[in-house]
Amino acid sequence: MQRIALLAAATVLAACGGHEPPGAPASAAPPLAAGAVELRDVETTVSAEAVVEAVHQSTVASQIAGRIVDLPFDVGDRVEKGQVIARIDERAASQALAASEAQVRVAEATLANARSSYERAQQLYAQKFISQSALDKAQSDFRAAESGMKAMLAGAGQAATERSFATLTAPYSGVVSARLVQLGEMATPGKPIMTGFDPSSLRVVATVASPQVAAIQASGRARIEVPAANRWIEARSVVVVPSADPRTHSTQVRIELPADVRGIYPGVFARAHFVVGRMPRLMVPREAIVRRSELTAVYVLGEGAPQLRQVRLGSVADERGVEVLAGLRAGEKVALEPVKAGMKSTG
Repeated sequence: MQRIALLAAATVLAACGGHEPPGAPASAAPPLAAGAVELRDVETTVSAEAVVEAVHQSTVASQIAGRIVDLPFDVGDRVEKGQVIARIDERAASQALAASEAQVRVAEATLANARSSYERAQQLYAQKFISQSALDKAQSDFRAAESGMKAMLAGAGQAATERSFATLTAPYSGVVSARLVQLGEMATPGKPIMTGFDPSSLRVVATVASPQVAAIQASGRARIEVPAANRWIEARSVVVVPSADPRTHSTQVRIELPADVRGIYPGVFARAHFVVGRMPRLMVPREAIVRRSELTAVYVLGEGAPQLRQVRLGSVADERGVEVLAGLRAGEKVALEPVKAGMKSTG
């Protein structure tokens, strides 16, 4: 009977595909990624809130009146220097140019006639056939025709210049950030048409307290943190604006960014960290930090389940970690996956 029971149990297991019965222990979970709390020399910084702006940013406006007949670019499009970004109906400007050119031709004929008269008057005066007053009048008519010719040429040049204003071109290569008109609208002198900026020339503008300016100028180094893009960027140069706000006693600092920066646009919030020295600091990896309401903590790894421990962070930070003032010791291990560590500690 015992042998029959064993055979029956084997048959049932085979029919179930060899799976473990309910209640059997699950396979061991993979170990948590861990980071070390370490004491290392880091750059001490002075931090300030900042904003990204474009060095080359401009709004192209109309210089003549007319209906907009072409808008080949829209927001986000890449535009090369010299490309046409808008066209205005130039029929009125072309007619004005044609009228000016016709007046130039009339002035040329008048000048030629006055020159011939003056030359004849000189010959007649030399032969004592006309008086001095007649010669003076011929000379005066010739000079007046010359002045009229110059005026007509200036008017024709102005008309040609105004007609060229009907075609708006990009002053530099960049990206369109705003299109302020629609096709078919009426353009008037001074009316904005399109705004653009050059993404290869960006900078960050920060406002710092005046007592910090000396240390910032002496160092000349800064690192830019862009929280929205989760990026740290080494500044190309630091320029302190030589003026201060008398009300807030603060000074603006311009930090030039490298030309190869991508994915960052004017108006983005940033933090400027000005390097002023180096000191040993106890650092914890950024990924290990847990923020729950007003609690700042990490999961400490050791024997047994991860333990949630409250910590107090300092002001020094870089792309690798954040300074910890209390709650941890050098050499301790912390979980780099707080969510998984929390599940494991409560499981």
